[in-house]
Amino acid sequence: MPVPIEPISPSLPALPTPPTLEPSARSPGSGESFASMLARGLQELQNLQDRANELAVQAATGTLTDVHHYTIAATEAGLAVQLAAAIRNRAIEAFQEIMRLQA
Repeated sequence: MPVPIEPISPSLPALPTPPTLEPSARSPGSGESFASMLARGLQELQNLQDRANELAVQAATGTLTDVHHYTIAATEAGLAVQLAAAIRNRAIEAFQEIMRLQA
């Protein structure tokens, strides 16, 4: 006697859409200088690290209700630092290559 196979119902909630940058912030001709973009990126990196540090203190003192919030914030901050270091390394490599071409 065959067992009927029932279809899977979409009972899982839909995933939220990731945030996007404003069109003016990502268009090359928006008038924003490289220095201001760099400063804004470094400020966002600092904000991520500050948030992770705040949650670490809350976790250590026992006032943090959900430890996974700290774990997520610490991971985000760590990835942001790794990305910043990779960008810095690529910029240094590009500068060194330009210097070799001029020599």
